[in-house]
Amino acid sequence: MQLKSSGFILVVLTSICVGCSRPPQYDVVIRHGTVYDGTGASGVVEDVAINGDRIATIGALGNAHGRQEIDATGFAVAPGFIDMLNHSETALMADGRAQGGIRQGVTLAVFGESSIGPLSDGMKAEMKRRQGDIKFDITWTTLGEGLDRLAAKGVSTNIASFVSASTIRASEIGYDNRPPTPEELDRMRADVRRAMNEGAMGLTTALIYTPAVFSTTEELVELSKVAAESGGMYISHMRSEGDRLLEAIDETLTIARQAHIRAEIYHLKAAGHSNWNKMPEAIAKIESARKEGLEITADMYTYTAGSTGLDAAMPPWVQEGGYDAWAKRLQDPKVRERLRREMTTTGGDWENLMLAAGGDGTLLVGFKNEALRMYTGKTLSEVAKERGKSVHDTAMDLVVEDGSRVQVVYFLMSEDNVKLQLKQPWVSLGSDASFMSAEGVFLRTSTHPRAYGNFARLLGKYVRDEHVIPIEDAIRRLTSVPADTLRIKDRGRLA
Repeated sequence: MQLKSSGFILVVLTSICVGCSRPPQYDVVIRHGTVYDGTGASGVVEDVAINGDRIATIGALGNAHGRQEIDATGFAVAPGFIDMLNHSETALMADGRAQGGIRQGVTLAVFGESSIGPLSDGMKAEMKRRQGDIKFDITWTTLGEGLDRLAAKGVSTNIASFVSASTIRASEIGYDNRPPTPEELDRMRADVRRAMNEGAMGLTTALIYTPAVFSTTEELVELSKVAAESGGMYISHMRSEGDRLLEAIDETLTIARQAHIRAEIYHLKAAGHSNWNKMPEAIAKIESARKEGLEITADMYTYTAGSTGLDAAMPPWVQEGGYDAWAKRLQDPKVRERLRREMTTTGGDWENLMLAAGGDGTLLVGFKNEALRMYTGKTLSEVAKERGKSVHDTAMDLVVEDGSRVQVVYFLMSEDNVKLQLKQPWVSLGSDASFMSAEGVFLRTSTHPRAYGNFARLLGKYVRDEHVIPIEDAIRRLTSVPADTLRIKDRGRLA
């Protein structure tokens, strides 16, 4: 049995050879496919033999025989793809098949920015209360226990996770804008150490969101040192991807130097038209650090729009204390007056994505409140016009009415920069999305197309159609580059 996807072959190992003249030597033999081994080498037409879950041999295997024989003529054969930034923790609770990834060739999802542990009792209660269409009991506390819960449920892909400095901060400090006390910092270090012992890949941050935005560089260095003790890495949605992009890269490099840790930049981009010209300098900074000896990499998605919430349209101070405190403030006329000013000006210490995208470039895609779902697929400007209000007041109202941050798509990036980023040999791919399916509970909301198309778009648009990079290099970026970055053995290459 074979499934066809973007010219690649995905194999379901279930068939039994009937009437064979001699006992099979292998469980599976894939014949006559063009093998891209993940190293960046050109494709070679040859056969691949598999025993169990391991490749037995590759070459001309005309005399070999398998229980399952697959004719891959006209197909490419490659290692499974690695999604360096995936958010499927919740989606996999509903459907472990991970169809949005598997059908693109993704076989390893790496969770980051947030993590499913460690959780305080208060965090568990809040998460349960704020669940949307997908509902489940939160029975775990640590990261390892959460991953065990997913594994016990059954997941078709491999999964890995970083431990989030945001999650750790929330569990120890809450959503307060203050530094940790020495005792709290000690507990935060212990949280990182426990997560690393449970299998975390390192420390992750999402520094434009509360509560991580309240973290100092020094705090992140201290936590990163603990991750480095176990060979982990630091991986970050930086403090800015727009007006302060270059300064944010400098902070990432500072953390890498001071914590003696390798580091990766999540979804590399220059957000906002006025910042598009910063990408060459951003790349030069990273290249310079690599020449210095720092192990710095990045990942990206293949679209000119990103997706997050309306929290990225409002300053951190209004969100301090968590969603309930945020929603209460949004109903205060004096707070709203101040917010209108701050949401329409640049500068300051926060990333204003709605200002960069504009109301016309802010697409509404995810609501909890059934009464608001009629706005799905409309821009914020369109909804503001329907309601007879400004885009800023409409954004505030929607957050309160929906009981959530409201998921949106921001159109922010340059197509030329997407192509420039793809040409950097140290850039891998991350969807920054969940594995979704075109069925069931997933049909109740919309999402960014990267959830279904990030990897296929690389191979179709940028490799086959536009020849931005050759296919062998694209396969390398999807396989051995992220595997090496993560220090995962026996993955990312066919050998």
